[in-house]
Parts: sequence; C-alpha cells; structure tokens
Amino acid sequence: MEEMFAQRMAAVPRSFIREILKVSLDPEIISFAGGLPNRKYFPVSGIEAAASAVFAESGADALQYNNSEGIAELKEIIANRYREGKGIDVPADSILITTGSQQALDLVGKVMIDEGDAVLIEEPGYLGAIQSLSMYGPKFQPVPVDEQGLDTEALAARAHDTNAKLLYTVPNFQNPSGVTYTNETREKVAAVVKEKGIVLVEDDPYGELRFCGETRKSFYHYCPEHTVLLGSFSKTVAPGFRVGWLVAPAPLYDKLLIAKQAADLHTASINQYILAKYLQDNDLDAHLKIIINAYGEQCKAMVAAANACLPQEVKLWEPEGGMFLWGQLPAGYDAMELFEFAVREKVVFVPGAAFYTSEKGKSTFRLNFSCTEPAAIEEGMRRLARAFEQYRQSTACAA
Repeated sequence: MEEMFAQRMAAVPRSFIREILKVSLDPEIISFAGGLPNRKYFPVSGIEAAASAVFAESGADALQYNNSEGIAELKEIIANRYREGKGIDVPADSILITTGSQQALDLVGKVMIDEGDAVLIEEPGYLGAIQSLSMYGPKFQPVPVDEQGLDTEALAARAHDTNAKLLYTVPNFQNPSGVTYTNETREKVAAVVKEKGIVLVEDDPYGELRFCGETRKSFYHYCPEHTVLLGSFSKTVAPGFRVGWLVAPAPLYDKLLIAKQAADLHTASINQYILAKYLQDNDLDAHLKIIINAYGEQCKAMVAAANACLPQEVKLWEPEGGMFLWGQLPAGYDAMELFEFAVREKVVFVPGAAFYTSEKGKSTFRLNFSCTEPAAIEEGMRRLARAFEQYRQSTACAA
C-alpha cells in the first residue's frame, strides 16, 4: 500500500515525544519527557464560569460558523497584551486566530515553502517545527544555538550561501535548550534578516513564563516588516482550547488567511468565545504569577536534584523561564542508549537527537520540569542517576 501515499510523507519524521508519551502512561513512570503545562494550574472554575456566561449571553452565535480571521473580541485582547506587555503596537487586523500555534506554523510552511527551498532553523530546534515544515519538502539549514542565542556569524553565512527565505526561531526559553536570545543577538539576527529579505518566524509560546532575569525585546521591535509572530494560550491558560494566533505583514497575512480558509474555515467559535470571556472577566497576569512561581520552584528543584545526583561530567543549562532544562552527556555517550536504561528505572526524558536535522546531538537530552512536583523530581533524578551508572558500566564492559 506504500505506493499509494504522497511522496512527501516519506520525509516527515514521527514525533518522538509522542511515542515517549505512550511509555509515560505507565503510572510508575516519572516523566521528564512531555512539554506539557501543569494541569494543576488550569483555571477550571474561571473557564466554567466563562462557558456558562457565553451560553447564557450568546450561545447560538458561539455555536455558529464564524469568520476565518477570528472573533474581534479575542483579537483585541491579544493586541492589547502586545501593547501593554511587550511595548509593540500590533494592529488587531494583523492577527489571525489559529487552531493552536502549531497550525500557524503549518500555514506559514504551506504559504512560503516549495519543495527544495532552504529553511534556516535553530540547532537544536523545536521538534514540532521540524515535523510540520518537513511536510513541504524543505532543505533545512541548521544554525547553532549557544548561550547567547543563534550564532549570528553562522546565520549570516548560511543566509548568504543558501538564499533562504524563511528563518524559524523560538527566542524565549527555546525549546529544547531553554536558551533566551540576548538583545544584542536579536539585533544582529534582525540585521541579517533585513539585509537578505528573509521572513523571520518568532514562535513565543513560553515568553510569559519568566521566573528570573530581564524581559528581552521581540524581533518585532527590530524588523516588523519581516517578522511573523506566533502565540498561543496553551501554556498560559489551557492547551485543550487549541487556540493560538499569528501576526503577519499585510501581503503575507492575505495568503495565510486563504490557507486558513482552505484548511478548516475557522478555529472553533465556541472555544474563542469562552476564552475571550474568561480573559475579559479574569486577571490573566495574576494567574500567570501562580504558574511562574510554581515553575520557578520546580526548575530549582530539578537543578538541585541533578547537581546532587548526576555525575559532575553531565552538564545542564539552567533557563530563566519556560519549561525545559537542556543537558549534555560526556563525550562518547549516547542519550538514546541511556534512555533504554532509564525506562527500566521507570524514568523517561527526551534524547536530544530528535531536535536535530543533522546527525548531531546524540549526547544531548531534554528534561521537562513543569509537570512534576519537587518530591517526584528528586526521586526521578535518583532513578536517572542509577540508569546513568548502569549505562556507564555497560559501556565499560563493552570496551
């Protein structure tokens, strides 16, 4: 039956994280794998009240077809948050509501990428972006990420050599590395983008989850005419709504709107109405403080447990926010091989190779701290330490 499938499917990788989540269904497993927000902090009562109000006030309208751009109330709320929280003036009519920011990414790929086009992407990079954009047959051009963000010299060289027209970034608490670009790096990236006429995608699902350090400027400050902003309520309110958005310059917006119409007509009306009502009637920033405080404590607990349990030669990068820690095993060690020992010890993580489009990254790994309480984090790290020791002994025996 393989001959019946479109050729593009052969180049699209499985989501390794989704495969790991199947393992995580075992209740004895402590999972540091999924990038899930903590369900403990979903505002259930506020959403329940918002849903009741929507059905009481505008139930029939909320259940009807709607325009493809998204409901005006929700777009105004998003525009106001950009203005008040980030200091950037984003017109509401430049916002397109999408079914999660993952759909926004898919629409960008659909509109901009022809088979064989060069696409600049962070290395390591977000697995969901690699999977989504792979549908359109690009030639990924990876650019290394370090503690300052993208390697701007490598970016300039790649942009010059490949004639790429798209750059995908997660500049705040990057998935998977947790790195946040400095303002200096952002300014240099913007200069390359403007010089080469590249469209820069700024995906920012974690930007409001900062628990230390200073907020950095959006690329929209530096090159608004080249920037597509992606955002989501999945990490700040609840992922089950599947409500995200994109912001794009007018000519690109028009094409993205056509692609949205062809994909699903519009994002579910009822979800937009309920979310808008919740945001109108509740203080989102107060809710975010609760999440930020919790994630900050969980991050500290994971760093402390890792330092206490794991060998010193295992290096971790501590983020200023978001949901992830990035790790590096000693030279010659393979995180996929370690994973097999970890499963036996009832703890899982994500081997880093999944976040690379090249053959690099075998000794790297990602840990998620947002879904695990401090006591379980400590136990999970002890299990990971036992797995590492078993792996070390197996490699010594093999040698």
